[in-house]
Amino acid sequence: MSKEKIIQNLELKYQQLGENPETYLKGLLQAKPITYWDYIQVDTLLSLQKTRTHFKDEVIFVMYHQVTELVLKMMIHEIEQLVFDDLAEPGWIDKLNRLNRYTAMLITSFDVMRSGMNYDDYNTFRSTLTPASGFQSAQFRYLEIYCTRLENLINEEGKKRLPAHPSIEQLFEHIYWKDAGTNRHSGKKSLTLQLFEEKYLDNFVALAKKVAGNTLEEKAKKFSNPSHVLLQKLREFDDLYNVQWPLVHLQTAQHYLDSQGETKAATGGSEWKKYLHPKYQQRKFFPELWSAEDVARWGEQKEKATNH
Repeated sequence: MSKEKIIQNLELKYQQLGENPETYLKGLLQAKPITYWDYIQVDTLLSLQKTRTHFKDEVIFVMYHQVTELVLKMMIHEIEQLVFDDLAEPGWIDKLNRLNRYTAMLITSFDVMRSGMNYDDYNTFRSTLTPASGFQSAQFRYLEIYCTRLENLINEEGKKRLPAHPSIEQLFEHIYWKDAGTNRHSGKKSLTLQLFEEKYLDNFVALAKKVAGNTLEEKAKKFSNPSHVLLQKLREFDDLYNVQWPLVHLQTAQHYLDSQGETKAATGGSEWKKYLHPKYQQRKFFPELWSAEDVARWGEQKEKATNH
């Protein structure tokens, strides 16, 4: 495109906006050139690692979780397009390929946690983090709400407690992750859960109402004749996110909390073995894509594979 044509297009752009093109073009004469560090906000990004102790590896712990939150944000960015836009099947396959790559990043990145911190240092500085917990990752919960109906986020024991025709608010009272911070006999909630609900629960309920009937699971069902490739990509995402990633998380927790049979408590106070293992929660985004045999063995084969 010629220089003259570029200028004409710029003038047309601002005229269509009802603006004076000359004002904007004069402004370009004064504008500073963009730099990598300003565009990426490098200085700000690298200033966000605030530790609570002097242990050198605590900053690794902080950065790892910040990277995880950024990956979750990328995933939600893709999922929102699938939920709110009307994409044809090729668009779905492209987005699912991205989601599967991002989830694979989450899985492989756990090596940073397992092999990248001093065992004794971690088990010392982690006590300063109570009652904070990765359980309090709001993006993790947002992603689940976008992906599937709330009924699929309630384990078997939770389903027994549900009233007939539960409201969204009632479904949230029995959602699987609340078991990690609620004594179901007394109703008492841990401080970890109390703080989490105070900050985010209203947002979770609002999002669930917004996407009701249009979660990723429900949008996928609208394809009258989905290809084998699409179904395979959906199953792959379900397996990566709800089986393989929790298992790697569980194995890392075992390395630091139970490697010598001591069964240390999680900083959030949860029964972390039952909370993390896929076979206990049976969380699935696309339950209709799995056979009864798959459900009965949920996570078991992958656990054996990752342990060898």
